[in-house]
Amino acid sequence: MRVIVLGGGVVGVTTAYQLQRDGLEVVILERRSEVAAETSWGNAGMIAPGHSFVWSSPKAPMILLKSLVLKDQALRFKLSADPRLYSWSWLFLMECTAEKARRNTLLKHRLAAYSQCVLHEVVAEEQIDYDRNDRGILYFHRSQQALDQGVEHMKLLESDGQEIRVLDRDGVVALDPSLASAREKIAGGIHCPTDETGDPAKFTRALAAKVVERGGEIRTGTTITGIETSGGDGVTLVLTDKGNFKGDAYVLALGSYSPLIARTIGIGLPIYPIKGYSLTIPVGNRPHPPTIASVDEHNLVAVSRFGDRIRVTATAEFAGYDTSHKPADFAFMKGVTRELYPEGADYDRAEMWAGLRPMTPNNLPEFGRRRLGNLYLNTGHGHIGWTMSHGSARITADLIAGRRPTISMDGLLN
Repeated sequence: MRVIVLGGGVVGVTTAYQLQRDGLEVVILERRSEVAAETSWGNAGMIAPGHSFVWSSPKAPMILLKSLVLKDQALRFKLSADPRLYSWSWLFLMECTAEKARRNTLLKHRLAAYSQCVLHEVVAEEQIDYDRNDRGILYFHRSQQALDQGVEHMKLLESDGQEIRVLDRDGVVALDPSLASAREKIAGGIHCPTDETGDPAKFTRALAAKVVERGGEIRTGTTITGIETSGGDGVTLVLTDKGNFKGDAYVLALGSYSPLIARTIGIGLPIYPIKGYSLTIPVGNRPHPPTIASVDEHNLVAVSRFGDRIRVTATAEFAGYDTSHKPADFAFMKGVTRELYPEGADYDRAEMWAGLRPMTPNNLPEFGRRRLGNLYLNTGHGHIGWTMSHGSARITADLIAGRRPTISMDGLLN
């Protein structure tokens, strides 16, 4: 059986790997010159079941409204002429009830925890180096009131098996001494010791090399221009600028671009691109770089350590498919990071990046088939695609093989 995987990000490559483990022939189509060159390149690199809370919460509508007038909001909404923004936003608002937020968060946590287990299996088997740090992730707060609310909030994930440790100010500094100079600005934090970090692009490229070594094809520099179908029965060809590709089954894993392709064959996907910003900064000879990943919950700035670099991420902006950026877009996040880790990195050498997160209204990815019998979806993983990619790949391989996934798909499969 030959499977064509549309998309060479972490979701597409992990899917191809799992399919190949099942004995299937795989071909990955990727428009960039190498895999993991878009969303999978610049994200925070957190494998974070402890960060599974959905964005579509009761607080979200007010945050979006405030962002129309206040420029420093972490979640920003820009008025646009794109009608898809407003249709998607309406679906998003419909998910912002307390009951739906709770349900969606628990579903997301189930998938994230399962995915982390699959990742551990792959790493044990393949011995991939990707600057992994398994000391957990620290979610810290700047006031006692915020910390108390954060602990109460985290009880939902704790009830679902997430291990948490509540730390006071001294506990935070003991966990990561590089935060010592910012000690008085931190009231305490929540440490999720089973969360972890690692460079997703480095992992994806190493895994892609394994796929090629075992006979898989990766066609980079290949732009998908269309999909040919035979009535309502299935896909017959994927059309690209480098020729046509035929398989027995097809996996749509194009992230934010999935709905654009799906729309051409009559499939509507509730996915909209949300723009995120990141800095990659060399540690250089600075004496006190971060030793553990952290999230400043007040400013919603995340910091991860990848070997001799740190990755800083912040901001979610409803800006369509625009990935442009300017230095001013990064000033706030750089300032927060420098305040927390003044001797943590060579901030003047920061590399700026902006990319798209493929968001669904309920923050859950799209799986399975829609109308066409041999086209499978594995897309819409939002802001923790790296976290959910491994389990999503295994789920997709199981569905293609006609197996029941080992994770319960109740609520995850439309």
